[in-house]
Amino acid sequence: MKTLENISMGRSWLLGAAFALLSAPAAWAQTQIKAINTSQQAGVDVVRIELSEPLSAVPTGFTIQTPPRIAIDLPGVVNGIGRNQLELNQGNLRSAAVAQAGERSRIVLNLRQAANYSAKLEGNALVLVVGGAAPAAQAAGEPVHFAQSLNTAPQSLRDVDFRRGSDGAGRVIVNLPSNQVGVDIQQQGQSLVVEFLRSSLPENLRRKIDVTDFGTPVQMITTTQSGDRVRMVVEPKGNWEHSAYQSDNQFVLEVRPQKVDPNKLTQGPGYAGDKLSLNFQNIEVRALLQVIADFTNFNVVTSDTVTGNVTLRLKDVPWDQALDIIMQAKGLGLKKSGNVLWIAPKDELATKEKLDLQAKADIAQLEPVRTQSFQLNYVKAEELAKGLAGQSTGSSGSSSGTTTKILSPRGSVISESRTNQLFVSDIPSKLEEIQAMIAKIDVPVRQVLIEARIVEANDRFGRALGVKLGTNDIRGQQGGVPGYSVGGGNYLTLGGNYNGVTYQTNQPGSAAPSNSANPGAFNNPNFVNLGANVSSDSFAGAVAQTFAVSLFSATANRFLNLELSALESDGKGKIVSSPRVITADQVKALIEQGEELPYQVATSSGATSIAFRKANLKLEVTPQITPEGSVILSVDVNKDSRGTLTPQGYAINTKHVQTQVLVENGGTVVIGGIYTQDEGESVDKVPLLGDVPFVGNLFKNKTRTSSKTELLIFLTPKVVSERAAVR
Repeated sequence: MKTLENISMGRSWLLGAAFALLSAPAAWAQTQIKAINTSQQAGVDVVRIELSEPLSAVPTGFTIQTPPRIAIDLPGVVNGIGRNQLELNQGNLRSAAVAQAGERSRIVLNLRQAANYSAKLEGNALVLVVGGAAPAAQAAGEPVHFAQSLNTAPQSLRDVDFRRGSDGAGRVIVNLPSNQVGVDIQQQGQSLVVEFLRSSLPENLRRKIDVTDFGTPVQMITTTQSGDRVRMVVEPKGNWEHSAYQSDNQFVLEVRPQKVDPNKLTQGPGYAGDKLSLNFQNIEVRALLQVIADFTNFNVVTSDTVTGNVTLRLKDVPWDQALDIIMQAKGLGLKKSGNVLWIAPKDELATKEKLDLQAKADIAQLEPVRTQSFQLNYVKAEELAKGLAGQSTGSSGSSSGTTTKILSPRGSVISESRTNQLFVSDIPSKLEEIQAMIAKIDVPVRQVLIEARIVEANDRFGRALGVKLGTNDIRGQQGGVPGYSVGGGNYLTLGGNYNGVTYQTNQPGSAAPSNSANPGAFNNPNFVNLGANVSSDSFAGAVAQTFAVSLFSATANRFLNLELSALESDGKGKIVSSPRVITADQVKALIEQGEELPYQVATSSGATSIAFRKANLKLEVTPQITPEGSVILSVDVNKDSRGTLTPQGYAINTKHVQTQVLVENGGTVVIGGIYTQDEGESVDKVPLLGDVPFVGNLFKNKTRTSSKTELLIFLTPKVVSERAAVR
């Protein structure tokens, strides 16, 4: 009893000292917060806020369930206490914080558990009556008024966004039109419902957002218009806690995963127990542990070997930290089981744990084994059996080594490939572990649909101009004298080549200009043979068009022939190839289509044989789904086509891309592009004559070509859901 009285007197002295500090007078005339006093009346906590001047009306406030808080806004009031943080530690009250912004102050009461409050004015004081735990009506889904609605006309929300925090928390960010929009927050079942009062929602924001791939507790966000308010439903999963805050026009709802450590006395970062003050001289350790047990909700069992005294003085220290200090000072250890703490020397705890483990091992050696069958759906029974037996399987299917055996030394496993079943014989505890492991392993592998689009575009242009010019004199074949007199009884005749002039002059051995045996002899009288050159690929094999003119004498025995040839070609083309393939996560997939072209190869004996070479469209890809939901693609794309024909066979036009790229689910990325541009201009002419202005065009041909080609490869991966895969 003496020990408990010392604690009670110490806590009362500290609380009185804190109240004395809070009651310091203000130094200025504006309405000030002079003190904050607390007391307990009829099982409720009463907070009395002393002011320098009475308030005209009861101020507004709101409550927060997680973490449990009560916030009161005092317009036109400043902080006159001299500090911003106050430790209360009475009943359901933990502490108080005073924040001042301009001529407005906010008092935030930190509670141990959520509670309602009522406010009233008594002279210069504002009295808050904080009840016990929140009533069942509120726990079942009564809204928490985060912010009061100050706007009279509906205002339109600007944006709704989602972010992932570094600690795995999901943040729902809403950009408000102003800071006057009221906000209500309530929990309905496993969902959080946020309502923005007197608000409207644009059509582009009325949607359902799936944020499962972000790896946070939040799975789905649904925002709709409900009357004169906007209703947002946030659907988390697992163990979570939430908090909300608003900065100017931005409202943030944060949902964090709740981490539970079963060996921790109080949940939360560091030491989170209620604070206490201890001042003892030479007190027995067992009595001190009992004092701490009375302060907490735990039952303490102390070993008989815990002896000795300790001198201790602690002030405003969390009780779990105080217990840790005591155990470290005396070399004690702790084992937690529910709300019972067993405290004993560390060596005794280690010995006891060792004996327990040895007893479990002995039981495992004597415990009868039993056989259990497991029906596998997605995993091959033979591969899983090798894993349970401690054998690893290489890529070739043969055993490449041994690993840790999962079965107990007495366990065995048999696989049946026909029905894909597994039969395991082992002790019951090991069978439970194997069953839990199979439940995690025997799951469908996510699949990825990869769509590739290979676009080839070409733009070609060609223009060719040519001329053929020749003369023919057949007076010699008609009994006359060919050619033109040059004096002295000599004559001169013109022709395109040696055979042409010998035929005109009836020289022996000459051939006729045109007959069935020599169809190309029309070139004999031509001394300019520069037709349009259309051999370039830009003309796509088109034939030049010709126009001929002949000037001849009245007796039709002398001829001057002129042929003009011209061709202009303009073509555009686009080839789109779209291979697509679906495969499991981290499994290589290959799809190809094309032809095999033969060609001759020489053998070692000198003979020739026929071999084949592929000209295919091929997509080879290995996807990897990241935890965030994106896809890493290792791709190898070939786009081959048949080329020109050579004496050894067809040439192969190849286009090849091999790379690794990270793409978001459903997104499209361009992994490669090749752009080529060929331009050419050629002139073939007779020297000197082709350079004569205007007339020189009869002695030359011109060719101009232009070719542009472009290759683009697009990739779009899509993670296939189980429902889509079934369809």
